[in-house]
Amino acid sequence: MTQDNLLPSNVELWQKSTNWEPSPEQQKLWQELYLEILAINKHLNLTRINTLEEFWEKNLWDSLAPILDYDLTDKKIIDIGTGGGFPGLPIALAFPDAKLVLMDSVSKKINFINSFIEKLKIENVTTLVNRAEVIGKHINHRTQYDFVTVRAVSQISVCLEYSLPLLKQGGISILYRGNLSDEEKETTDKVAKKLGGKVVKITNQNTPINDNVRHCIYIEKIKSTADKYPRQTGIPTKKPLE
Repeated sequence: MTQDNLLPSNVELWQKSTNWEPSPEQQKLWQELYLEILAINKHLNLTRINTLEEFWEKNLWDSLAPILDYDLTDKKIIDIGTGGGFPGLPIALAFPDAKLVLMDSVSKKINFINSFIEKLKIENVTTLVNRAEVIGKHINHRTQYDFVTVRAVSQISVCLEYSLPLLKQGGISILYRGNLSDEEKETTDKVAKKLGGKVVKITNQNTPINDNVRHCIYIEKIKSTADKYPRQTGIPTKKPLE
């Protein structure tokens, strides 16, 4: 491994923007993840992010900043549409006492994650190849999670229909977004209520290097989601709730 391959530690940026900093071991694991992604990207388009700075800001900082305020010890978290493992893998490496399920409908992406967690002996991650509409009805997943993370999967109402059925009462769904309009905020409120949720906060914390716009929406599950949700595969995206 050459010096040119080393990810920046950016300890001061972590501290200033999140009041947290990674351990040397975590930074080493992130470095391994970066190199694995570079290698696999030659055959499978896991991510368009290739540079060290982009990887640190968009895949590490962006994955972790929204969740660092929570105590995730012994918490069950599912990352819907995890893709190349974001935000799920950075969360798993930052919180080894949390239990994560990384889910995607594309088996090649999950195969990459499996090879990575096996290679580095990461014990707090399991994976799942499936659709959110399916697992939202499954007894092993519905109402089983403390947190659901959804990053750049679909429009907000779809993400809510995917995530709310999976949460325990009192659990939190975190929707990672870029720009957020007033109309989207209104839709979020209405659809969250329909699914048994309540918007508890919306944050706006731009990325620390390039000042890219980042919003996060936090929805608490306050009552049961009706059994009819999520609807059948494909329906949430074709006919989004409003």
